[in-house]
Amino acid sequence: MKRIYLDYNATTPVLPEVLEAMLPFYRENFGNPSSVHWAGRAVAGAVERAREQVARLINASPAEIVFVSCGSEGDDFAIKGTADALREQGNHIITTAVEHPAVLETCKFLEKRGFEVTYLPVDSDGMLDIAVLGKAITPKTILISAMWGNNETGALFPIEEIGAVARKHRIRFHTDAVQAVGKVPVDVQKAQVDLLVLSGHKIGAPKGVGAIYIRKGTRMTPLLHGGHQERNRRAGTHNVAGIVGLGLACEIAGRDLTAKMEKVRYLRDKLERGIFAAVPEIKLNGHPEKRLPNTLNVSFAYIEGESLLLNLDMKGIAASSGSACTSGSLEPSHVMGAMCVEVTLAHSSTRLSLGPETTEEEIDYVLEVLPPIVQRLREMSPLYNCRTPMSCEECSIVKRV
Repeated sequence: MKRIYLDYNATTPVLPEVLEAMLPFYRENFGNPSSVHWAGRAVAGAVERAREQVARLINASPAEIVFVSCGSEGDDFAIKGTADALREQGNHIITTAVEHPAVLETCKFLEKRGFEVTYLPVDSDGMLDIAVLGKAITPKTILISAMWGNNETGALFPIEEIGAVARKHRIRFHTDAVQAVGKVPVDVQKAQVDLLVLSGHKIGAPKGVGAIYIRKGTRMTPLLHGGHQERNRRAGTHNVAGIVGLGLACEIAGRDLTAKMEKVRYLRDKLERGIFAAVPEIKLNGHPEKRLPNTLNVSFAYIEGESLLLNLDMKGIAASSGSACTSGSLEPSHVMGAMCVEVTLAHSSTRLSLGPETTEEEIDYVLEVLPPIVQRLREMSPLYNCRTPMSCEECSIVKRV
């Protein structure tokens, strides 16, 4: 059976060259970078080289990069660290209704501790209205948090416009760029971002490592205490091998980024056109153009997304119904809810996310397999069988009940 992976927004395979670069730090280069002897010094140099590689990808200074365990920790640090450091200046935070749970749950935590949070709405395409952002700002606003690219729909927020608003009002600006880094150009200077979070396993590095950009001069309260690592901003022994892998993955991501993503966009668009040509009564979720080049989110009327995913899996195709962090939940996606997608369509939303390793042959196979699965599931659906006008006496479904 073929094995086709279309869930790159959930995680990516570790790149072979990244794995090779990491292996020595599990064997001969095993030292602790905080140690002052020869074993520590050699490893410390590798950590600093990785810091330079990460900084180069987002146009930052190496001193502004802090290594963390993952994107969720980075978001948590950005929001809580700001809230504590600026508590005397205000207690109001602005975010959006479609953020990753790492942001939303952190904001809910702060609400229980006296902070006020405004959750900005989005339109039916998942896009943010800058005018609404401006109206939400108050004298007590200390932070704006808006993701660069949505993990479910791929919708791209106008980050530069948001950054300009934040800078005009002298408000700190944080962006979760976990899905954007490595897929679109990311420049923290151009976007006027103060805090940016990225994650290694989204760009070919291993799980368990990420980074947060903290603009020079930005006051933050550390979340982890107990060590002097990361210039006293994040305590804990460095995950050296993971950091080395992250650094190289960032360097690779920056190579020919535009060309790589144009190839991915071509395959994504081919997949989209093929599905819409072969399957009636479906809906695109997210903006048709302003979205990540690798992401396609579609709702299929009359069927459950989980059923579709299971059937695709039996054909060797890995896809998702939304965020991997919320899989297993019976509730409709909060992103679909914020976009006012009708509940039954929200339950059928399916995310297909491609990567640089995706091939045209794989897309052809998906287009061959997916339409018959959808049709078969629809024929089993009471909603599909009831879609044509008939009396209850004529309906075989009612008679069976």
